[in-house]
Amino acid sequence: MISYRPTVPADVDRVTSWIVTESVGWIPADRYLSDLAEDMYRPEWTWIAERDGQVVGRALWWGPKGSPHPVALDCLDVDPAVDDRAAVAGELIGAALAEFPASVQYAIKVAGGWRDDPATLAAVEWRRAAAHAAGLTREVERLQFEWAPADGVPSVAGRLRFAEASDEEFLAAFRRIAEGSLDAQTRANLTAKGVDATAREEMDFYLRAPGKREWWRIAYTREGEVAGMAIPSATPYNVNVGYLGVVPEFRGRGYVDEVLAEITRLHAANGEARITATTDMANAPMAAAFARAGYRNTEIGINLSNDVQP
Repeated sequence: MISYRPTVPADVDRVTSWIVTESVGWIPADRYLSDLAEDMYRPEWTWIAERDGQVVGRALWWGPKGSPHPVALDCLDVDPAVDDRAAVAGELIGAALAEFPASVQYAIKVAGGWRDDPATLAAVEWRRAAAHAAGLTREVERLQFEWAPADGVPSVAGRLRFAEASDEEFLAAFRRIAEGSLDAQTRANLTAKGVDATAREEMDFYLRAPGKREWWRIAYTREGEVAGMAIPSATPYNVNVGYLGVVPEFRGRGYVDEVLAEITRLHAANGEARITATTDMANAPMAAAFARAGYRNTEIGINLSNDVQP
């Protein structure tokens, strides 16, 4: 019989000795211990499956420092010797979710072309089945990009002017950019919550992120009209593109390249050696903009989440 529970501090060696052998992203011991010290992994957020006193599965849930609950499942694995890994993993996720009050997501990270590799495909499929069984049924495939100084700092095109602005001006820009967005999460939020709540939540997310508020810029045309905005940001691990967008009436003019270039230049001017970015696989225009700016696709995340709450 298999039981499921959160860990206690005495379990740390049992958790960190685990090694994932499949071709999916996972959290090794040094990363887990580092983030555990920063309170981004916690014993009560780390769940294990046990059989006869042996750990046969683990689920590592992550949250930002100071968060009252986790926001993401970073690593999921079940011993290959277990007969039905998907069933055990589904029970493990479900047991944890019953204790977590807010929406969460699970990203299965793989290399490009993963569907063409039978071993990686199999590793994804049982994890996906487990997530679906536990209620994480909304699925979006996202591209992860990365920029380094060797990729080249974009030049200034000069069609747009970038300036600091008030929170009210940024909130208005968030509202406008949400219209017709190709981002799956934004579209789901618009349907469930409406444009005002969606804009407010997106802005609040970036205000709480480790990036600096003074990095934010509104993009203006030469005539002084708001064309979009650039929000360079950061995670606890590195700087990233954050949020960028162009308002509906100015889309299709190549302004997205200038907005992305502004974000890249700001991070580069601060001496950053690595900038990360993500976009939905379905958002082909944004993926193309990253490629034009010298960003390289480094991995794919298969993001699974529970329904957006209104």
